[in-house]
Amino acid sequence: MNKTIRRASVFALLLVLALLVRATWVQFYDGQALADDTDNRRNAIETYSRPLGNIIVAGDSITGSARTLSSSDLKYKRTYTDGRLYAAVTGYASQSYAPTQLEGIYQDLLNGTDSRLKTVMDTVTDQRADPGNVITTIDPAVQKAGYQALGDKKGAAVAIDPKTGRILAVVSTPSYDPSSLTDANTAGTAWKKLNADADKPLTNRALRQPLPPGSTFKLVVAAAALEDGLYANVDDKTDSPNPYTLPGTTTPLRNESSTAPCEDASIRTALRYSCNNVFGKMAVDLGQDKVRAMAEKFGFNDAKQDIPVRAYASVYPSDMDKAQTGLSGIGQFDVTATPLQMAMVSAAIANGGKLVSPHMVSQITDSGGDTLKNYDDDSGAEQIISSGTAEQLQSAMQTVVEQGTGTNARIDGVTVGGKTGTAQHGENNSKTPYAWFTSYGKSDSTGKEVAVAVLVEQSDAARSEVSGNGLAAPVAKAMMQAALKN
Repeated sequence: MNKTIRRASVFALLLVLALLVRATWVQFYDGQALADDTDNRRNAIETYSRPLGNIIVAGDSITGSARTLSSSDLKYKRTYTDGRLYAAVTGYASQSYAPTQLEGIYQDLLNGTDSRLKTVMDTVTDQRADPGNVITTIDPAVQKAGYQALGDKKGAAVAIDPKTGRILAVVSTPSYDPSSLTDANTAGTAWKKLNADADKPLTNRALRQPLPPGSTFKLVVAAAALEDGLYANVDDKTDSPNPYTLPGTTTPLRNESSTAPCEDASIRTALRYSCNNVFGKMAVDLGQDKVRAMAEKFGFNDAKQDIPVRAYASVYPSDMDKAQTGLSGIGQFDVTATPLQMAMVSAAIANGGKLVSPHMVSQITDSGGDTLKNYDDDSGAEQIISSGTAEQLQSAMQTVVEQGTGTNARIDGVTVGGKTGTAQHGENNSKTPYAWFTSYGKSDSTGKEVAVAVLVEQSDAARSEVSGNGLAAPVAKAMMQAALKN
């Protein structure tokens, strides 16, 4: 063989080897990435080749699957029962868009690709397993009560069982119908319309829109003051001039009512009349570090709050001056909270100072109903304030409902404690305030308990009529009644 032919042969062999190496690389390394690519239509074809598993509320499936048009290569599409009612719980599973909420968290379980679902035969044949199901903690009566009570208001509500951490309701309004996004042929039009809506119906306000909590945050400051020993009990007089001038400024921190007995008021009286001067000065006296430490015990500043849907962090800020710390004491400045967070505050107080991790999934199961994971067994509990402090705050919150700013939450046969909030926002507080109410209820006959937080972000009420008691407390009352019904 002459030299030229030999060189050409070696070069050709190198090309063949290069092709083999590249083919091997694509097959064994790039293959999985290509298979997982969201733009790979084969994934959608496989996912929707048969019915998905279901999300279940109180024993009934609130999701389903239906055959699509025979000409489509996607044989099934997701369906929803009472989709608008449960949208903040389920999210959506779409042929065109990535799934959200529980549909997204448990995507692999619901489409049968979760490795825990595979039987020995599935492994041998490399077949997709039968899909599993998600069993929620949602109580349909509580969910419906909150949704109907919020009505056409823009807002959100969360209800929690304080003793177990089971989330009984997650409501966000205005809502949307997840069914409008399931079919690839119609999803695009619905997607554009929903995203163009100024009310942002796709936003889960209950979990993912932290806003200033206003005076509901005073419960956290009161807890910090009692735990620190700044005040021995809720009936001790405080050192609280009225009005209170924010340190380093000439700005007085006034109260909503000029006739309320807020000067040197006790914590009980200050919660009853929602005295800004008391809690502004209390936050300054404690210092931002102590208030932050207490807020974080309740769940603020937790960037990994999973229920199992990831909730956005509620924030108590750092590096404030004394004036800003004073404003933070009344739930203003840069303090933000979700309804989930404020429900957790009331839940911990109602549960003797013990905060049980909130969760809205009870179990996940395989297609035969066998439990793959039980979340009720995993819900940890932490004593975040003493039982004595919790009892003091329960008593003061009951005064708010019986004699103070939260009278619209009264329920016959139920011991109710609560705290109203009206949070200012916008430049120079120019926008309509947010109305808050956080509460707990305990049945006098059964001892059953529930904690509820409600936010009304926008309503048809005149600005002068916006209040936690007027707008948010009736929603909480309806949800507590539904939860505590025998």
